[in-house]
Amino acid sequence: MPDRTLPHAPGPAGPMLGLRQNLAQFMLLVAVNALVGGTLGQERTVLPLLASQEFHLDLYTGALTYILAFGLSKAGMNYFAGTLSDKYGRKPVLIAGWLAAVPVPLMLIFGPSWGWIVAANVLLGISQGLTWSTAVIMKMDLVGPRQRGLAMGFNEAAGYLGVAATALATGYLATSFGLRPAPFLLGAAYIALGLGLTVLAVRETHQHAKTEAIQHAGTSSRAHAGLTTSQVFTLTSFKDRSLSAASQAGLVNNLNDGLAWGLFPVLFAGAGLDLGQIGILAAAYPAAWGAAQLVTGAASDRWGRKWFITAGMLVQAVALGITATAHSFGPWLAAAVVLGLGTALVYPTLLAAIGDVAHPAWRARSVGAYRLWRDGGFAVGALLSGVLADLYGIPAAVAAVAVLTAASGAVVAIRMRGNDHAAG
Repeated sequence: MPDRTLPHAPGPAGPMLGLRQNLAQFMLLVAVNALVGGTLGQERTVLPLLASQEFHLDLYTGALTYILAFGLSKAGMNYFAGTLSDKYGRKPVLIAGWLAAVPVPLMLIFGPSWGWIVAANVLLGISQGLTWSTAVIMKMDLVGPRQRGLAMGFNEAAGYLGVAATALATGYLATSFGLRPAPFLLGAAYIALGLGLTVLAVRETHQHAKTEAIQHAGTSSRAHAGLTTSQVFTLTSFKDRSLSAASQAGLVNNLNDGLAWGLFPVLFAGAGLDLGQIGILAAAYPAAWGAAQLVTGAASDRWGRKWFITAGMLVQAVALGITATAHSFGPWLAAAVVLGLGTALVYPTLLAAIGDVAHPAWRARSVGAYRLWRDGGFAVGALLSGVLADLYGIPAAVAAVAVLTAASGAVVAIRMRGNDHAAG
């Protein structure tokens, strides 16, 4: 656990740590992550409807293959992003992530078969794994241990407000101009801008992590620096109580998100809602999620991670229960907001919890292992919710995931240590 009394001053060890000391670069990375989120948001409203209306996919398991492909590729790249950023530096990995996204809008616009859409989501997953993971790591590098929750709140707020704004915008673009190509032109603009900013303005932050590692000398032997990549993976996934509890909660959280992404627009369309209303619902969930993280991330610095995560999982379970039983726009809108608020309690707090426990020398690899499990939840969610929806209908699938989410919160309450956060 980081020493809360460590000075954030420059010295022979390297650059200064802290939000104020690195504010310009930090806010630039916040803007970059908003563009990363927008690149994902181009699909949230449109792609589930494209599957049913243009490609005529009748089975939910078939229609959700793009989320399965996205989840698997993103999870894998999350894991390698940490290792690659330790070996080659953060900025080259961030640039590589943007380059991987360049073909995606064109494939979504011109793809003649569903296989093209799935292939585009493999590339999108690779891009998101590299860009979003690296943005997280770079912000952790810059701020040091004292304001990690605040940093993750800003990072995730920017990303998911980008998702929300783009989901809303693409809903209206689809209403006015059709499902293709207009909504995906917005994603192309985001990719061009994000790549340009990264190449021209983002600076390398790896030296900041090395500075913090030097300052860690003499702290707990549990956080020693000399771990192999396989040891870091095992510790994060299974052995350390707090790290493993965070990893399973992250997986279940994104299982929920995969469900919401793939099936909610189909559920709402089946109830007779128009594209504009579906766009509002698709945006309300990540908007509440994104905005509330500006508060929850910083609050977890002061009051701890464990109970924020537990409460957030339980709130999500309630919201999913409401979604499963509702039949009209009003209750679904309320449930989307509650689901977003529950996710906001969890999302930045889980990342901050990983950063609290992991030593700076292997923190990037631990973040990568956690994000492998977390974004593997997309793939698990696509399979589980698709199979359940095909067998029993969408409301039953949503209800089953609600129960699973509540159980995940109970695991955090039982397994996670309560004193691993670094108070501000």
